[in-house]
Order: sequence, then C-alpha cells, then structure tokens
Amino acid sequence: MIDQTDRKIIKELTKNGRITMKELGEKIHLTGQAASSRVLRLEEEGIIEGYSIKVDKSKIGYAVHCFLTIYTQNIHHTPYLSFIKTKEEHVLNNYKISGDGCYLLECRFPSNKELDEFLVQLNEHVNYQLSIVINEA
Repeated sequence: MIDQTDRKIIKELTKNGRITMKELGEKIHLTGQAASSRVLRLEEEGIIEGYSIKVDKSKIGYAVHCFLTIYTQNIHHTPYLSFIKTKEEHVLNNYKISGDGCYLLECRFPSNKELDEFLVQLNEHVNYQLSIVINEA
C-alpha cells in the first residue's frame, strides 16, 4: 500500500527521474536518506518499474505523428501484432481498445512517404482509419 508521501515521490520522479535523493527529500519534506529508502522500497515492490528518458521525436527526424484506429478483418490478430513488432522504430504505442476499432496505434515517421509505405504494408493485415497530429495542445 502506498501513502501520500509515496505518491509525492512518484510525482516528483515522473517529472525528473534524475533528481538527487537530497533534492527529492527537500521537495517532499524528508531527509535524503529517508527519500532514498522509500524509493528503494517502491522499486523493490515493483511500483517503480524503471527509469527512462523522454525524447522529442520531431527533433530527431520523426516529424509525422499519427494515430491509427485499427479494424481487424477477423478474430485472428496475430498477423497484425507480428507486423507491428517488425516496425518498432515507428510504433510508439499499440493499445487494445473497446468501442470503435480493435486497436489504437500511435506512430511517428520521418516523412509522408514512409508513412504511406507503412500504410500499404499495414493494409495487408488490417483496415485502418488515419488521424494526423496537427499540434499537441
């Protein structure tokens, strides 16, 4: 069970995973050692699974950001899922959803040409509806 202090720790680490334990302790009104002990416990309990970086993909050449609502053509989703695994450089997230469609696929591409090539290959496995991100509000 986590308490309010644990929630504050998680919130601060989500904002900055590189924060020192001393800085973290100051933000949540604990000593650096107490903050470190709590973080270690959260890691051991599997609440904190790991640390990562957030990359602005548009700044490294992936300017086309899109979402695709995926409609499978039958109950066998394995061909689609196998295809997606081969396109990890473009796929950010693949969510199994309820409602309209079977999956919501989030992707980034360097150009519309590469997006088009991806869509031609994707259409061999599923139907889709494409939405292009204009701006992140």
